Amino acid sequence: MTVLKKVFSDRILQITAVVTLISLFFARPRLEDINLHTIFSVAAMLTIIQIYAYLHVLDVLAYKLTSIADNMQKLNILFTLLAIISGMFLGNDITALTLIPLYLNIAKRCDLPQILPVTLIGMGANIGAAFTPWGNPHNIFLVSKYSVNALEFFSWSLPLLLSALVIAFIIFHFIPRTKIPVQDIKQIDISVRPTVITTAVFALFFLGVFKVINVVIPMIVAIILALLINPKILLKVDYALLLTFTCFFIFISDIQQIPIVVSLIHATVNSETSTYFTSILSSQVISNVPATILVGKFTTHAKALFLGSNIGGFGSMANMLVLKTFTQNASVSRGEFFKKWIVMQFAGLLILTLIGWVLLLV
Repeated sequence: MTVLKKVFSDRILQITAVVTLISLFFARPRLEDINLHTIFSVAAMLTIIQIYAYLHVLDVLAYKLTSIADNMQKLNILFTLLAIISGMFLGNDITALTLIPLYLNIAKRCDLPQILPVTLIGMGANIGAAFTPWGNPHNIFLVSKYSVNALEFFSWSLPLLLSALVIAFIIFHFIPRTKIPVQDIKQIDISVRPTVITTAVFALFFLGVFKVINVVIPMIVAIILALLINPKILLKVDYALLLTFTCFFIFISDIQQIPIVVSLIHATVNSETSTYFTSILSSQVISNVPATILVGKFTTHAKALFLGSNIGGFGSMANMLVLKTFTQNASVSRGEFFKKWIVMQFAGLLILTLIGWVLLLV
């Protein structure tokens, strides 16, 4: 019941389900429009992420790194870089849910700043997730929809990552090197064998995403592995996201059969530049996962959609998770955090939008 309650209380899924039901009055979905490769890939990814979360791999890394931080600047650098690296493999949600409470526990204990470091962790998780095909679920759709190979994908994502790192290190330069107490290492036992096996499954998943092997294979292997380690892992999987993908494929299949709607959407994504800015703006309204599927069905400009949807994630509804996690764990007021956080989010979105535009044109 808890799983069902969590699934059906998801706001993005609720909105997607409503518009999908409305679309059924105008047309019937076609099976060939349902991208099963994307759905199976996302299912495998979500399962593997939850296995890693259960094994506390990120917690161990975080405690190891924070134990060597002796000043405020170094602590921010370590947490932000860990958020970027974690986002690449575990996605922004798991990264934020793990690292933000951990940092805030240290901050409250040592009376450290909370707003800027938490914002940097959230941004780091987003930019890390944008770097890999599996970090952001909509990247899986892009790879599948446009048959993007690994070399081409990373030729898009690497410049964006490097640009973001340059911005991050400029910000780090202005953080004072205020001395802080050295943090004690919390002892967390990590099971080596399941971690190694999970990493092997992850490698199999990589091959599945790029269609070297059938992605159903790593999906089934990941599910079996979760059942062997602890069946409760499968209760943590984000089934709402899977249903959101499915609903949107049905919705897009329906509206593709309405000529006037198709003409209107085509008019907004008829060039690289229009695709880029449309995907950024739509990500602010309906979040970047459904925005990518919507725009992706009507444009051939894959790189523009990649840059727009991933940069658009910096101001999208998905970042509400950072606000929620902060509110649950911080000692600073929600109002104070929100005012400063929204300004920094908008500034980051604006700067990266300009950088993304330049990357698109070169």
